[in-house]
Amino acid sequence: MTIKTLTFGCRLNTYESEVMLKAAQEAGLEDAVLVNTCAVTGEAVRQARQAIRRARRENPSARIVVAGCAAQTEKETFAKMPEVDAVLGNAEKLEARHYRALPDFGVAAEEKLIVNDIMSVTETAPQMVESIDGHVRAFLQVQNGCDHRCTFCIIPYGRGNSRSVPMGAVVDQARRLAEEGYREMVLTGVDATSYGADLPGAPTLGLLAKTLLRQVPEIARLRLSSIDSIEVDRHLLDLIADEPRFMPHLHLSLQHGDDLILKRMKRRHSSADALGFMAKARELRPGIAFGADFIAGFPTETEAHFENLVRLAEEADIARLHVFPYSPRPGTPAARMPQLDRALVKERARRLRETGERLMRNHLDRMVGTTVTVLTERGENGHSENFTPVATPGFAPGLFVEAWITGHEGGRLAAELSRR
Repeated sequence: MTIKTLTFGCRLNTYESEVMLKAAQEAGLEDAVLVNTCAVTGEAVRQARQAIRRARRENPSARIVVAGCAAQTEKETFAKMPEVDAVLGNAEKLEARHYRALPDFGVAAEEKLIVNDIMSVTETAPQMVESIDGHVRAFLQVQNGCDHRCTFCIIPYGRGNSRSVPMGAVVDQARRLAEEGYREMVLTGVDATSYGADLPGAPTLGLLAKTLLRQVPEIARLRLSSIDSIEVDRHLLDLIADEPRFMPHLHLSLQHGDDLILKRMKRRHSSADALGFMAKARELRPGIAFGADFIAGFPTETEAHFENLVRLAEEADIARLHVFPYSPRPGTPAARMPQLDRALVKERARRLRETGERLMRNHLDRMVGTTVTVLTERGENGHSENFTPVATPGFAPGLFVEAWITGHEGGRLAAELSRR
């Protein structure tokens, strides 16, 4: 065995797991399992702990190194696990020197910790990743951290304050990835739409995307990870309207559809703001599809509040709902608010997922009879321009194919395919 990685959570973690692997290899680490954790929910932490125990059973002689957001926010929890050999913070996990300085096997919990104050980190290094194992699209980290303090969210305490990768470094990495053969790239960050506020001249995410597409013509497709619609700038609206290489799909961090709950979450948008942005985007790019994050069962949420959430998802006709049952995170303001019964939280999350399944079916129905271009992936699967899954039997990963949509099954479009 050499080094294995286990990744939980967001696309940024997927990217950073590759950086971790590269750093560990540079340090000469062998026979190890690197676990990159997520802290967004209690369930994510539970799954990481479960995976760590399983990794120890399957790799009895390996070093198990735990890192990521949950390792940053709950470092003692992981250090006390007998299966864990070292715990690295979110900054430390990206540097080879910390893998060279791992503690010996069997040390006390406090000696396993290589975790510093994430709030003291003021820059995000332009980590260079030449390839991303198993992926046909490349993720580019452009930003890290978050300056907002939503009442439910622990992530700023795991990621620190917002900081941006300089634009030139992002362009350089995009060129390198294009040379490696990646034709589709995804800009990622914890709060990606806050990009540039800490850089000279305060460039925006939209300006960065415009610059990438202009300076790296080899990029055939450019996407964004989750964004905050209230921060969308005019450059991004220009891309939605006029740039065919900017893909017609946006995943929005909406979280709720009731204005009082949004206020108690300390979100910066109203339901009208969210609906207005999606209407504007559809006006600029007919056929654009939306995904969205939603939290069901937030403290004080009444049935009427929940119905407003469902109503917003339906009115906006969101194609893909990413539903989180509310999970109290220790140390956050929402954890001190009056909580709903856990059974009710789970029941509302179930109902919201059912709404999402119905909206996805509607979206798939509308695509039948259309022609799309699909980037093929592993498992005879692929995604259209608006990020709808398409079955691609018989095609190797990494190809662009034309697809005439004939139907759908199991959440994927069926199509007649031909090589472009």
